[in-house]
Amino acid sequence: MTTSSRKLGAPKKLVSLLLALATALGMAVVSAPAASADNRGWLRPGCSWDAYKFFVQYCKVWSPAMNQNIKVQIKPAARGGNAGLYLLDGLRARDDWNAWTWDGGAPKKFVNDDVTLVMPVGGQAQFYADWIGPWNGTNGPSKPRWETFLTRELPGYLQRNFGVSRTNNGIVGLSMGGTAAMNLAAYHRDQFKHVTSMSGYLNPTWPGMYLGIQAAMLDSGGPGAQIWNMWGGPLDPLRWRNDPTIQAATGRFAGMPMYISSAAGITGTRENFLADPIGVTSGVLLEWLSRTSTAKFELAVRAGGANPVVSYPIVGIHSWSYWSDELSKARPMIKGTLRAS
Repeated sequence: MTTSSRKLGAPKKLVSLLLALATALGMAVVSAPAASADNRGWLRPGCSWDAYKFFVQYCKVWSPAMNQNIKVQIKPAARGGNAGLYLLDGLRARDDWNAWTWDGGAPKKFVNDDVTLVMPVGGQAQFYADWIGPWNGTNGPSKPRWETFLTRELPGYLQRNFGVSRTNNGIVGLSMGGTAAMNLAAYHRDQFKHVTSMSGYLNPTWPGMYLGIQAAMLDSGGPGAQIWNMWGGPLDPLRWRNDPTIQAATGRFAGMPMYISSAAGITGTRENFLADPIGVTSGVLLEWLSRTSTAKFELAVRAGGANPVVSYPIVGIHSWSYWSDELSKARPMIKGTLRAS
């Protein structure tokens, strides 16, 4: 390049560079995906730009069922496609942001994909369910009606403002969110075409799980987080309705594309037991419990007519770094099912 520049001479070099630049800019205007920039680059009603970036908008969506605005973080589809992907948080869901942003990095993974990410905020220890009793926990909606919101109220808002189809959606959840994702997919197949569970508790009616889930809810949401106000007592039929393994055995997932994962609870180089013995031990035990229930779910769902893609890593505990990895693995299947480029 140096030799040819000298042959051109300074004036000719300048002219040539300007012409090349103008040509390049002109070509960029013609060939750049303008719809992509427009679709992700303007705010929708009730939204503001999220501090996380990656085109995420922080929106407030009114829920008549819960009688309040529900915060939802939304990353629009890159080129205006109609696919939507709901991402559900874990037991300790915060009231200010969905952990799939700062902890899971989902918007960064899907930033240029033609799918709208839908990340509801809040709902700590509420399992994204329609509660039959009151919520007296430390935070979260005081009248949890999450199933109604996610399947009846939010879809209309997403269709009007983000162009998301009511019938071309996937749903992903981890831990508590994995249980909820499976339950929502089982009962709303007209809305969800793909479901992913990561370290979910997919057999909550197994002996001991009622008390185990109650203990986890109390630890997260305080003494007012009571499982009988969510699913009823130990013998309430509502418990069986919210057991994904039972729904799998009855064929509710027949033919549905799904991705399920749970690690073996073995620590690796990411964990430092000496620095955080309680956290690491808890992560190991929780993942063991998830692995057991996920394996039972797999057997039931295969018998019920589904053929899930399964990921059972040997190394991994109940931790966001591993769930982020699993989302990257599931991403091609999710996009393919939703026909999102």
